[in-house]
Amino acid sequence: MADVTWSELPVHGNAVSYAESGADSGGPVVVLVHGIASRAAQWEKVMTDLGETCHVIAPDLLGHGSSAKPRGDYSLGAHACGIRDLLAALGHDRVSLVGHSLGGGIALQFAYQFPERVERLALVNAGGLGREVSIFLRAATLPGAELVLPLLAGSYVRAAAGKVAGLLDKARVTLPAGLAECLVSFGSLGDRETREAFVHTARSVLDPAGQRVDARDRLYLAADLPLFVVWGRKDAIIPVSHGEELAATVPGTTLEVFEQSGHFPHLTEPARLAATLARWVRTTEAVQMDPSTLTSRLRQPA
Repeated sequence: MADVTWSELPVHGNAVSYAESGADSGGPVVVLVHGIASRAAQWEKVMTDLGETCHVIAPDLLGHGSSAKPRGDYSLGAHACGIRDLLAALGHDRVSLVGHSLGGGIALQFAYQFPERVERLALVNAGGLGREVSIFLRAATLPGAELVLPLLAGSYVRAAAGKVAGLLDKARVTLPAGLAECLVSFGSLGDRETREAFVHTARSVLDPAGQRVDARDRLYLAADLPLFVVWGRKDAIIPVSHGEELAATVPGTTLEVFEQSGHFPHLTEPARLAATLARWVRTTEAVQMDPSTLTSRLRQPA
């Protein structure tokens, strides 16, 4: 297994925390992008295995984890630019992208904005592929959500949740990995800066009716890009039908459904996901996107 190390790098004056594994392997560079209210640490178990054959990088997005939480732009485009600049600072010009949930939307945006930098694209329970999404995330976009969240994620609520978790632990009842991570994410909203970043991020891609950013109309531009889709069948946040419909409509897309997983396959089945991604990287050829091809596709009549 490869070791996972943590580092921090200032990008445009903001500290960006990131995990790295397989740094000495000399293999392809794979970037893992986490979802909203999440953190790069979610990927650690995947990184220890995937790092045996690849150079793996997992950043904490701005506003998340241990990275800075400035008052600024939390749109998909801004996050994509931030990842590009971090990778450029680390000396990586071309990478294979893997995005989970919001991170899937960011990976799609990255491929759209910087196609010359992407060799492969993998989406794990990704956002940006349809309107449906959980009511909790939609509620975060309602007027006044920033006033309600401090109450829901306040110290008393977190203390009560901690007591319940303690009782379950004494009873030797183990919380599912995905649920445990949701509780960690919810608890992080007790921090004002994290909470503000969460609300700004949510409102950049969602409204009360659901997801309002849809990448499917632009996927024809990346027709040559190896596209791999992984989804947990039991996902209660973004339905598996989004992945199935994508695979059915975009030629060359490979879909793998994890029947026993929900929204977090990288937590519930990390070894399987790592092996799946390693095989995907090994068996697909890295693509060099040609800007002239993109231009001709854009000029084709609808």
